[in-house]
Amino acid sequence: MTASAQLVSAGLSLIAVFAWGTSDFLGGYASRRANAFFFTAITHLSGLLLMGTLANAWHAPFPPRAGALWALAAGTLGGTALSIFYRALATGRMGLTAPVAAVLGAAIPTAFGMLTEGLPHPLQMVGFALAAAGIWLISRGEGGSPRPEGLSMAVLAGIGFAGFYLCIHQAGAASALWLAALSRAASLVTVALIVLFGGHLRNMNPAAVACGFFTGCLDVTGSALFVRAEQIGRLDSTVVLTSLYPAVTVLLARFFLKEQFTPWKAAGIGAALAAVPLIALR
Repeated sequence: MTASAQLVSAGLSLIAVFAWGTSDFLGGYASRRANAFFFTAITHLSGLLLMGTLANAWHAPFPPRAGALWALAAGTLGGTALSIFYRALATGRMGLTAPVAAVLGAAIPTAFGMLTEGLPHPLQMVGFALAAAGIWLISRGEGGSPRPEGLSMAVLAGIGFAGFYLCIHQAGAASALWLAALSRAASLVTVALIVLFGGHLRNMNPAAVACGFFTGCLDVTGSALFVRAEQIGRLDSTVVLTSLYPAVTVLLARFFLKEQFTPWKAAGIGAALAAVPLIALR
């Protein structure tokens, strides 16, 4: 891979960081005032409309059957994970749950690469150790209190995000717009079923609906940028760069919501975020 390709891939990944980090902040904030699953269905609908419109407008070639199926699988996992993640953000604290999901989402694809491509670089092992320490510090209670609410859901979301990364990687070099649209279609169906059969269908005020549409456009833009960055560069480096998005979420939560962290939890967040660039290093 050329240096210019690496630069383009890194640039796309960093733009995706800001798109995902901002969408997570808006989604978590709005989910505190609206049903998380219904809100997620709205975000997926807006994302599907955006990517489908762009793919048709630019006459992007439709993916082959195998690529389309992998994109649908990615959407099913990603949609479920995002629903759980928004619920975790709504019940827990953004600065605590987002890094946990990000670390697991980056660590699992890297572990898959380790099994299929050989042992990792020693710095990767340092990253795994930092990730484990960060998750422990984040999840430990203060003075015997229980672990933070929403942590277990953040772990499940991280596993789902990892599945999304791996499935998108298997989708190949098809159109990033169509892969994002197909994955969003599958995630919309998945979340819609959760809403309908789980009894989560409730009225939402216009402000929450508008926020859901904007959040969905940001989120799917980040997904399309990730797909293209992964096609140009390496899976591990793209995953690790895009997994830095919780830093944006944490900063927005600190600035707008005035979230405070104990020294232990602040250290855990720092360790988790520091682990991300080490985990996929080659």
